[in-house]
Amino acid sequence: MTTRAYAAQSPTTPLAPHAITRREPTATDVEIDILFCGVCHSDLHFARNEWGFTQYPVVPGHEILGRVARVGSAVTRFKVGDLASVGCLVDSCRICAHCAKGLEQYCMGGATFTYNGDDKYLGGMTFGGYSEKVVVDEAFTLKVPTTLDPAKAAPLLCAGITTWSPLRHWGAGPGKKVGIIGLGGLGHMGVKFARALGAHTVLFTTSRSKIDDGLRLGAHEVVLSTDEAAMARHAGTFDLIVDTVSADHSLDAYMAMLKLDATLCMVGVPPNPQQIAAFSLILPRRNLAGSCIGGIRETQEMLDWCGQHGVACDIELIRMDQINEAYERMLRQDVRYRFVIDMQSLKA
Repeated sequence: MTTRAYAAQSPTTPLAPHAITRREPTATDVEIDILFCGVCHSDLHFARNEWGFTQYPVVPGHEILGRVARVGSAVTRFKVGDLASVGCLVDSCRICAHCAKGLEQYCMGGATFTYNGDDKYLGGMTFGGYSEKVVVDEAFTLKVPTTLDPAKAAPLLCAGITTWSPLRHWGAGPGKKVGIIGLGGLGHMGVKFARALGAHTVLFTTSRSKIDDGLRLGAHEVVLSTDEAAMARHAGTFDLIVDTVSADHSLDAYMAMLKLDATLCMVGVPPNPQQIAAFSLILPRRNLAGSCIGGIRETQEMLDWCGQHGVACDIELIRMDQINEAYERMLRQDVRYRFVIDMQSLKA
């Protein structure tokens, strides 16, 4: 079926209206009329081919929330009219050791991502959520708690799970001191989650203007990373630091904040390889790690937890035709803290 969308045709052209083809639902598929789609910095990277492997035309969007329009005959968890969501994944091999553990994002056969992935049904590339509809296998479709504002819940599908997964994996909670580097789309959710999970939460930022917001969002303390004295007071005291920054920056100063055997986990994706001094790791023994989104089971657990605790994203709602302006504002860090597209505006 033909579906309206917004696509980039090259690294240098703005996103513009474009028609794409979606498959008719198979027996295990859920067809979703998209209501809201969050705007991730990864969308901009792909639209402008900043990672070097974009296939055009590209329809970004992997923070998708909508209402079920049709279900296949074998679908059991969804019915027409339900709220449903889709994150960064729409398929995986489902049989490898990682998939068996619920870690489909690390599928050894190669996960199928929501856009710019290989479309095994129609051929070509998958298309994302800057569109009217999406059709996804039930196994990769997520339930949305009705207690959440749908627009504010949409970015949980990437910004939420990307910070939730490392916080849970490394045991953020009561008695732990957790740092969050950066207060953007990812960082603001990291602060909210770490505080709600019971950890002593410290925000690291280079911007004095974000101190008040960091405290409002739940940080117990906000440290300006340019203040050497403030950084020194926290040296060697953290159990976990989650680095959400996607710009080039030094890691050594943050490694010095860690306790013995503590971890700095990167979830942001800077454009260039980041350097680190060997002594930052070996004296004392510290860990530098990375984390990529979360599996389907973990993402559903996060959504359910957010519904129970009333945690969602701070957003600015935009129209579809404002997406190019939103990208420029995102580059200027002029958003608090996630753009979300009202997809009804695509029909206007």
